Amino acid sequence: MKESNFLKENNAQHMWHPMTHPQDSLDNPPRIITGASGVRIQDIDGNDVIDAVGGLWNVNLGFSSDPIKKAISAQLDKLPYYSTFRGTSNDAVIELSYELSEFFKPDGLTTAFFTSGGSDSVETALRLARQYHKVRGEPGRIKYLSLKKGYHGTHTGAASVNGNANFRAAYEPLLPGCFHTPSPYVYRNQFNETDPEKLAHLCVAAMEEEIAFQGANTIAAFIMEPILGAGGIIVPHESFVPMVRALCTKHGILFIADEVITAFGRTGAWSGSRLWGIQPDMMCTAKAITNGYFPFGAVMLSEQVVDVFENDKTGAAAIGHGYTYSGHPVGAAAAVACLAETIRLDVPTNAAKRGTQLFDGLEALKAKHDVIGDVRGGRGLMAAIELVSDRETKASLDKKTPIRIQDEIYNNGIMVRVSGPNIILSPPLIVTEQDVSDILSAIDAGLSAAMTS
Repeated sequence: MKESNFLKENNAQHMWHPMTHPQDSLDNPPRIITGASGVRIQDIDGNDVIDAVGGLWNVNLGFSSDPIKKAISAQLDKLPYYSTFRGTSNDAVIELSYELSEFFKPDGLTTAFFTSGGSDSVETALRLARQYHKVRGEPGRIKYLSLKKGYHGTHTGAASVNGNANFRAAYEPLLPGCFHTPSPYVYRNQFNETDPEKLAHLCVAAMEEEIAFQGANTIAAFIMEPILGAGGIIVPHESFVPMVRALCTKHGILFIADEVITAFGRTGAWSGSRLWGIQPDMMCTAKAITNGYFPFGAVMLSEQVVDVFENDKTGAAAIGHGYTYSGHPVGAAAAVACLAETIRLDVPTNAAKRGTQLFDGLEALKAKHDVIGDVRGGRGLMAAIELVSDRETKASLDKKTPIRIQDEIYNNGIMVRVSGPNIILSPPLIVTEQDVSDILSAIDAGLSAAMTS
């Protein structure tokens, strides 16, 4: 390791950071994280803080999960890499495919296609959805529906179904045939509807209208997150996802659950699909599948989808898609160990309890701080506060104030994430009652300091 002054002098000098302007990283040097243990991270200046971001939604079990680290080390000694393209496989990925089929059985998912991460998983699901309909003899089903405010990664196809202009505008034209319908965002929506259940019905009606306009026989799939994550923790009314599932079934449209964030316990259920009581046709996973310790992902497929491909006799089901690291043996070994540890710790139970504590605490902070316009969450350890300059008009703050608030919260011992006007919280699922109390206290102090400075 180089001396600390070397690291600071070269911070952002020779690399571009994702999701920010290159000059911003030069003007406001990123924090240099040099260590981590449990649910805490340490920076180059010796600060030790609770990571209320959970890495990036993915370090569900914290930074000290020895079973995963040992599995990675052992696999590196045994077989550090081999391809799973036609003709070869490996023992670790075979074991993982079996374990995942057992884990996702309640979701109606039986088979995995392995990827390198979340964007890869979304891209894979979109491509397989089009191929599925071609194999079935409906080649005209090429379009995709998704929700405004939804986030599905940054590959061209994934960005095309994203519902946020921040990830689209600079890269257009994107994939044709992608259409967006209103999200059940109670705080801000085009219907000016504040009742969550009524809004859910309005959004489904708008979706049905879009299906009729496009023609159901032209639509391959609908993709959504069970709880919208990067869009600001938008939690739909419990009636919404089942209605959408039924609508897709009615019109022969595949339902893709983007569970890159929500799978493996974050919502307080083992999957977001299980949370809402539905079974998707495909599920995109990544992130917590290895606790963030190795880049890895999987698309889980329903028996219905699998049967269409495996029973094809024409050759149309030959999959011309895959990644060099699909089914990487080290990633697979990490995922096997991570799944076992996730189940052993029963993380959804703690996520539900601590999520309720976090949500209730944020609601209390809203009563104290006028800068908080809305609090969202209450389903596991996913929460957000939306910052406003005026509660009555819901006018957003300037861009600098949320960053100042983030810095003040960090100075009080907690790492949070700012996304637009939102402070987003997604801590590891193993946080304790005291950890959550500390998170709330730091946000309270940070808001007070930032808004009086």
